[in-house]
Amino acid sequence: MQKTVLNDVFELLVQIGAVSSESEFSKDWLCRSECYMRTLRFKRVKPSVGTLAICASKLQHYGRCMTVTERHTQLGKRFIELSEQCHKQINSDAVGWWKDEVRV
Repeated sequence: MQKTVLNDVFELLVQIGAVSSESEFSKDWLCRSECYMRTLRFKRVKPSVGTLAICASKLQHYGRCMTVTERHTQLGKRFIELSEQCHKQINSDAVGWWKDEVRV
């Protein structure tokens, strides 16, 4: 698996102590099986659009909650940045699918 935004999210969450393993991240943040990240790496595939959407939504939600507090404003902004990166990846993947169908 190439480095993706999910890797960046995972690294940040480990750094702040929100998750302690890929298994925990896969279950609690991506709503996938505990082996999701490991499977992506083993099969060398990108995460699904659905998984990116779930992650983006959670990051945006928690980012907004944190930006209203003085103590966690910077971390909240980072969550929102990562959410935006997830959305960019979703859009990029989607364009790849439909652009092959329509010769623009």
